Parts: sequence; structure tokens; C-alpha cells
Amino acid sequence: MINFEKFHVVDHPLIKHKLSIMREKETGSKDFRQMLSEIAMLMCYELTRDLPVNDVEIETPVAKMTAQRIDGKKLAIVPILRAGLGMVEGILNLVPVAKVGHIGLYRDPETHNPVEYYCKLPADIEERYVIVCDPMLATGGSASGAIDMLKQRGVKQIKLLCLVSAPEGVERLQTDHPDVEIFTAALDECLNEHAYIVPGLGDAGDRLFGTK
Repeated sequence: MINFEKFHVVDHPLIKHKLSIMREKETGSKDFRQMLSEIAMLMCYELTRDLPVNDVEIETPVAKMTAQRIDGKKLAIVPILRAGLGMVEGILNLVPVAKVGHIGLYRDPETHNPVEYYCKLPADIEERYVIVCDPMLATGGSASGAIDMLKQRGVKQIKLLCLVSAPEGVERLQTDHPDVEIFTAALDECLNEHAYIVPGLGDAGDRLFGTK
């Protein structure tokens, strides 16, 4: 069963429209890449809604006033290679001071389990509020493995940002990491026999980089 208190479908009309373009098999890499970046930016707006703010005294050209600015832990963006890279630019458009780490995992074609091959994170990652990015939450193995790696390095606050999710992946991630909130643009039907999301949009990495 999905815990909908920790699972959020960001269903803004602009996101629905752009996602429909990405799903079409005729959509080329240029448009796919642009839509992914734009959706990531729109979703990041919602994901960061609960960031703490504090009061600061400023002076406008007209008068002094009390304004609000983001307080607390700094942000880090951690894409899961390679498809997660397509989401970074959109998020950085909103939070340009965020640090960016990278986690490299690939799915074993036989077992569908994640295999780690790369990890490079900011030195102070344990002090940061981390957004893990991966367009597809299919089996949940890669996302769960990446979050394991972050927790092993002391990270306490993690949210997962993905584009399309399968129920199987959501349930797996919530079993492994019940504390992690998931933000997605769509909850699709299921996984097929090759562990691809149905209807999905195919292999996000191949479509993003033109390697299909």
C-alpha cells in the first residue's frame, strides 16, 4: 500500500502538458531534454514549499521593512546518473546556490538490482537538505540504493524528485525508506516483464541523450 502522506503527485496543468509531449515516441532528444528541465523546475517549486524562513530587516528604495528569507540547512541536488542529469539545470534555475553531487547506479539487466559505479558528493553533504533526482521510479532499486548511500554518509533530510512512478517502485521505496517524501508528476499503471513503466515514456536516459 502506498502511504499518500509521503507521496505527492504534482499535477499542475503545465506539468501535465509538458509530460504528455515527453511521452510521445516521436518527441526528439532536444524537446525531451527541454521538457524534463522545465518540469523539474516546476516540481522543485512545490517540493521546496516547506523550507523554513526567517525574518530579516531590509531597506527598499522607499522604506525599511521586515522581509523573509530561507533559513536552515542549505540545499544539495543529487542526480542519479545518467538520466537524473536532465533535471539538474531546471532546479538550479530556482536555487542557483545549491551544491550538486552525483551518484552512478545502473540496473543489472538480469536481476534488475542497482549496481554502484560512481559517487561524488559535497564535503558537507551530511549538513544539507538533499533532493535526489531520477526521472523514472520503476522498481525503486536505484533510488533506494542512492538513498542508502546518502544515509551512510550522514544525510538526514532527503526528498526524491521523479517524473513518472510505478506503484511497485513507490511501495519498494516506502518500505526501504519510509521517512523519504516522494514527489512525482505521474503515477502510472505498473511495470512490464522488462521492468519498464507502463505506459511510461521508454528509457529516459536514451531519450534524453539520443542513445536509443
